[in-house]
Amino acid sequence: MRSRLAWLTALRLAVLVALLTLTGFLHLRDQNLFGIFSGQLILGVLATAFAASAVQAALLRRDRYLRLVAYWQILGDQLTWTLLAYVSGGISSGLTSFYGLTCLLGAVVDGLTGVIVSAIAALLLLSLMCAGFVSGLLLPPPDQPHALYQLTWQGLSFPFSQALLALILASLLSGYLAERLRRTGGQLAEAQERAARAEQLALLGRFAAGLAHEVRNPLGAIAGSIDLLASSPMLQEEDRVLCTIIRKETDRLNDLVTDMLELARPRAPTKILTDLRAVAQEVIRLSALSGRGTDVRVLYEGEQEPVVIEADAPQLRQILWNLVRNAIQASSAGSVVLVRVLRCGDGAVIEVQDKGQGISEAARGQLFDAFFTTRTQGIGIGLAVVKRIVDDHGWTIVVDSKEGSGATFRVTISKVIDGHDAKHHEKS
Repeated sequence: MRSRLAWLTALRLAVLVALLTLTGFLHLRDQNLFGIFSGQLILGVLATAFAASAVQAALLRRDRYLRLVAYWQILGDQLTWTLLAYVSGGISSGLTSFYGLTCLLGAVVDGLTGVIVSAIAALLLLSLMCAGFVSGLLLPPPDQPHALYQLTWQGLSFPFSQALLALILASLLSGYLAERLRRTGGQLAEAQERAARAEQLALLGRFAAGLAHEVRNPLGAIAGSIDLLASSPMLQEEDRVLCTIIRKETDRLNDLVTDMLELARPRAPTKILTDLRAVAQEVIRLSALSGRGTDVRVLYEGEQEPVVIEADAPQLRQILWNLVRNAIQASSAGSVVLVRVLRCGDGAVIEVQDKGQGISEAARGQLFDAFFTTRTQGIGIGLAVVKRIVDDHGWTIVVDSKEGSGATFRVTISKVIDGHDAKHHEKS
């Protein structure tokens, strides 16, 4: 806003200087210009406009009352054009076309609202001037030929209609440009955000390549050693509990490395016929071995027959595993997480429901962004991986949640392969 107002103030000053130069030229041609009513009114209007511009510039430097300054500028400009039109022919003056210019500037300053305010101000001032002439409350300047002015409704109707049509066209064009500018600005902001995210992911990719080698090898050695240690009959029960904790934490670190690699170095899905129900039940069995699998139960609901879809099986497993793991982490001890696989028309739906604290409305908008998390632990990668894989498959994912009442993540799959089609695919 401050930058736009500064540019428009500079443009306004340029127009005022041009009008002042034209006035000076007319004065040099007619030495009595500054001594007559019209010349004095023009000089007074220009002096007031210059003073208003100086005040606006001072407020802009302080970065205060910017919206008030914007509408002060719009209304002041429309009043300036009205007074100048009054001394140069009234409704027939060519200066009435400047109303449309102010509508365009209003669009630049404050979009569609600026256009509406500019147009209403112009229409009101133009109508008041015409009504003043017709009623006799406003007389033409005494030094101007009265023949230039239309003083009856019959005489005013045509030029007023012309001015009104020009104002409407200028307002519509300005409103259209303002809307396009708003949309383009939003798209530009999204593009900049995507570029920043891509740069961030590229940096993560370079980091993850070294991380996978440096972390996974030690993790494998630790996990193997703990498994051997846990199998020893010499260990006491307390020692076995500690070994279990170490094993679960190494699995968690391995999941983190996997998520980072999936996010930083995505691959296009290799789609094959996959039984969605079987993958969901497999993930549920694996969840019992996770860090919270002993105090949060994960149950299956829904279809009991195979639900065959075209998908990248490992990536589908990654989607379900990340959603189930996220639900387990959001749940308190003794809670139940439900995994549902349901047919929906020609497609299918996967639902993962927890009874945790829920997700605030503000957080839902950033939930699938990389590195955004609402928990004290974790770095916000798992759901970003889910969103990327879902998008790559052409599916959709939404979350239904209210604070304090849990959350349900819902993945919608566009097409299920029926038995006949599945056999045809297998033969192909």
